[in-house]
Amino acid sequence: MSKILIRGAKVLGGEPQDVLIDGEIIAQVGAGLSDEDALVVEADGKVLLPGLVDLHTHLREPGREDSETVLTGTRAAASGGYTAVFAMANTFPVADTAGVVEQVYRLGQEHGYCDVQPIGAVTVGLEGKKLAELGAMHESAAGVTVFSDDGKCVDDAVMMRRALEYVKAFGGVVAQHAQEPRLTEGAQMNEGVVSAELGLGGWPAVAEESIIARDVLLAEHVGSRVHICHLSTAGSVEIVRWAKSRGIDVTAEVTPHHLLLTDELVRTYNPVYKVNPPLRTERDVLALREALADGTIDIVATDHAPHPHEDKDCEWGAAAMGMVGLETALSVVQETMVTTGLLDWAGVADRMSFKPAKIGRAAGHGRPVSAGEPANLTLVDTAYRGSVDPAGFASRSRNTPYEGRELPGRVTHTWLRGKATLVDGKLT
Repeated sequence: MSKILIRGAKVLGGEPQDVLIDGEIIAQVGAGLSDEDALVVEADGKVLLPGLVDLHTHLREPGREDSETVLTGTRAAASGGYTAVFAMANTFPVADTAGVVEQVYRLGQEHGYCDVQPIGAVTVGLEGKKLAELGAMHESAAGVTVFSDDGKCVDDAVMMRRALEYVKAFGGVVAQHAQEPRLTEGAQMNEGVVSAELGLGGWPAVAEESIIARDVLLAEHVGSRVHICHLSTAGSVEIVRWAKSRGIDVTAEVTPHHLLLTDELVRTYNPVYKVNPPLRTERDVLALREALADGTIDIVATDHAPHPHEDKDCEWGAAAMGMVGLETALSVVQETMVTTGLLDWAGVADRMSFKPAKIGRAAGHGRPVSAGEPANLTLVDTAYRGSVDPAGFASRSRNTPYEGRELPGRVTHTWLRGKATLVDGKLT
């Protein structure tokens, strides 16, 4: 059925309204709408948001299909309310050529659960020695505008400057994984009291902060755009705030897990809490929440990093870094930002849809819920509260730090250009 009437939804958390979808477009928004040809979805006061957009997802395909595929990853995205994701370049082979990014792009088109926009590597093989085919990737069918060596830092200042200069020509952005490698050799967790007590190699905040400071100055010098991936420290917040006050074109993201979890959890030695950058202190968590609320941090990005069971079910030192996050992100944001009063639902839409779509230039996404706009929508039962059970995940991997934890909110429906990808919490 090409027409859908969503009845009684709180659009961006406001007063209940009806939303009529006709084909791929929102036809009407208002009270008391009716259409005898439409399939009626009773929202019953659930919150209707624009489809979520994730600027930082690892889909693993090609090369690590044991962790995730474009199909399973986009199914997980739809389950979490996402209608578009940006796929990181650290695949095998690395997405550093037009051919690889086009492969990922076309896989996303074929599967249809959400739009997939590939992110191109900054350097060949993520090795930091030679610029990748930035122009060719941008001009390819994938139309790449975001470039990142995520998983590795572009630590060479000259290489970073050249990348910023190159992408400036077509309005692209370099998304930096801020980690000075010489300061993090052998690092296993946040450097601090807990690392000292546990005897684990410390990961100092300055390893992140020093790269961010350098890169915002480079962006200012070049006049280009830089985006900071998974910002995790209070000091990083202050550097970004300073840079924005100078008019530097910098944006930043925070992950859901850095908004909720702290390094105290590492005392369990459970590798599910091993992540890059590491979980930080309570002081950092509170600073990140405040920065997301006041706009210093622009967006929430999942850094969805799936791993097979054997890569996590081992001793801490040998375990892979990363957590899955697409299916729990909105719940964590509700818990940390909405329940605490730091953001309302319009603010959530801004940080999880409008702004990430703008940064990544995701056409048709991050649009207002109004007549004439693409029907990319997410319906959320905000009154729900339940325990996280990874057995029900659509992702191929289960490495979630929230297993057994009670979180609020549940995505019940997701529509991609008017086509339902999730209905009553079940994938179509």
